[in-house]
Amino acid sequence: MSEQSRRRPSKPYRRPKKDPVRLLAFEALRAVDERDAYANLVLPPLLKRAREKEGFDGRDAALATELVYGTLRRQGTYDAIIAACVDRPLREVDPPVLDVLSLGAHQLLGTRIPTHAAVSASVELARVVLGDGRAKFVNAVLRKIAQHELDDWLERVAPPYEEDAEDHLAVVHSHPRWVVSALWDALGGGRAGIEDLLEADNERPEVTLVARPGRSTAAELLDVLGEEAGLPGRWSPYAVRLAEGGEPGAIDAVREGRAGVQDEGSQLVAIALANAPLDGPDGRWLDGCAGPGGKAALLGALAAERGAALLASEKQPHRARLVDRALTGNPGPYQVIAADGTRPPWRPGSFDRVLVDVPCSGLGALRRRPEARWRRRPEDLDSFAPLQRTLLVEALRAARVGGVVGYATCSPHLAETRVVVDDVLKKHGGAELIDARPLMPGVPALGDGPDVQLWPHLHGTDAMYLALLRRTA
Repeated sequence: MSEQSRRRPSKPYRRPKKDPVRLLAFEALRAVDERDAYANLVLPPLLKRAREKEGFDGRDAALATELVYGTLRRQGTYDAIIAACVDRPLREVDPPVLDVLSLGAHQLLGTRIPTHAAVSASVELARVVLGDGRAKFVNAVLRKIAQHELDDWLERVAPPYEEDAEDHLAVVHSHPRWVVSALWDALGGGRAGIEDLLEADNERPEVTLVARPGRSTAAELLDVLGEEAGLPGRWSPYAVRLAEGGEPGAIDAVREGRAGVQDEGSQLVAIALANAPLDGPDGRWLDGCAGPGGKAALLGALAAERGAALLASEKQPHRARLVDRALTGNPGPYQVIAADGTRPPWRPGSFDRVLVDVPCSGLGALRRRPEARWRRRPEDLDSFAPLQRTLLVEALRAARVGGVVGYATCSPHLAETRVVVDDVLKKHGGAELIDARPLMPGVPALGDGPDVQLWPHLHGTDAMYLALLRRTA
């Protein structure tokens, strides 16, 4: 018998099956990695295109969204597990291959997708986007990952808490070690609190609406949504929480700008500034860092109820246009300008109330932007620090004597919150802190004051910080 006749017949080549849901998830992850895009900006247009061209339904969109956000949130954990299953340093694995492996790891360890389906779907995806050769590598690695449950893997790849608490928490809860350390410093307390916070960062946040005063009410929104689709806000009288899967764009009040999407923590910041006690006139308000416009729209509506006028200023022209769109239809007088708050065009002492929600690391919104935790570096805070101090100093200059300034950040990092406020008060004087806690009635666990720090695990909000200052000289 000839050698050729003894060969086993080769299998006919089978084209890989294209899975539109997983292809979309992969495309989104590549955009996040290659273009430093944010998933919350990349995903909606991809889903819209998929509905039009691929016939995506609600279940398809929900799965794609879970694959993208779940993979990004748990990236640190999955990296540690994948690293234990490959024979080379993780940095030597091509990023597209790593994205496919991470998607597969999330399906195996973070969803209820059956093991065989998670592996086979991931290998098919690898064949489509990577080729048959690298698909074999993906198959081998995912089969190793599938041998253990998540808890078993964590015991294998995370150092014991008693030996290195911060590194243990970083691996188990998928945060960079420096972020764990910074959040723990800001939160204080023992192990339970920081674990609750880190876990809350990995949960899908609720979509919260704001009913803009004078234009809509929370009761109106709840009536439109019905009991199954809407719940009252926890703390803000203008807030309504959407049930999972609720679509804000389907609500008339949102489409018409009478309501908007806004985290309840952001609402509380604007409300507290608007309700801070004030002697003398109360006719001119300033939002000095107004983009993209959520707080400005709420402040504008609250100002209109009192006959006050709002000036909304944003440095970036494209963001100023977003502010203008958010304020369109505001019942009271307002103006939107593109201006640099560190070199303001307005005269000192011009305003009764001033808000500066300053640029920051965004560590308070990791639920919404999970990729931010992997992009930020400790040295980033050094670049924010001078800007934050200058904006607060200029905000105090913009307020009249007796006027109130709100300094806000979407970060709980002490270097961006209390340290900035204390430093400005020490170096520049002419202001005193107001106790912000009574201006958030009913909200528990606000700390020792006079400033306020909100937390995802305690309040269900982003980790917004607010300090209220009254100009005294």
